[in-house]
Amino acid sequence: MVYGSTDRRATALAQLQAAEEGDPFRILIGTILSHRTRDENTTRATENLFSKYKTPEELAKADPIAVSRLIRPAGFYRMKAKNIIRVSKQLVSEFGGEVPESEEELLTLHSVGRKTANCVLVYAFNKPAIPVDTHVHRISNRLGLVKTKTPEETEAGLVKTVPRRYWLELNDLFVRFGQTTCKPIGPKCSSCTIAPSCEYYKAVVAPRTKDS
Repeated sequence: MVYGSTDRRATALAQLQAAEEGDPFRILIGTILSHRTRDENTTRATENLFSKYKTPEELAKADPIAVSRLIRPAGFYRMKAKNIIRVSKQLVSEFGGEVPESEEELLTLHSVGRKTANCVLVYAFNKPAIPVDTHVHRISNRLGLVKTKTPEETEAGLVKTVPRRYWLELNDLFVRFGQTTCKPIGPKCSSCTIAPSCEYYKAVVAPRTKDS
């Protein structure tokens, strides 16, 4: 595959690996902040937040207005401030201030869905899971690995078709690929080395090329 230069990291890996060597709490909060937000804005908001609040205990006691100001680059900052304070309180009261390591427990946390839970499993605890963001959902369908309409359906399909030994790397690889080559608009099919095997290329791009 062609993924572009290595300095263009995937959202989860670039932002989360840089976050103090895989600190589970920072990965959890950073992933929540990333919802509906551009990568660079998530990074700024996460760095701002953790320059002042570094633990669940500290964030659980934080003033929502002060937190909102710090995470403003992430967008929807008032709602996200309430969410990350609430999840921090939950970590303190229910998990002794630690981020749980099981999917079942992670999904009990406020604002944590399957994508966030899987990101934490992969990037914080190195446990095999498949976080499905917009890149993974789009590319999986374009390649023909799945034929699905929702990220949840995509995850279920990939779990069935992708060998478990590849799960840890899949999100990072697909996001990088989606940022550099298989873009949402104007995918660079002409420079993609796997285009001949891609269902989207064969069905949409190749016929158009023949007609031109």
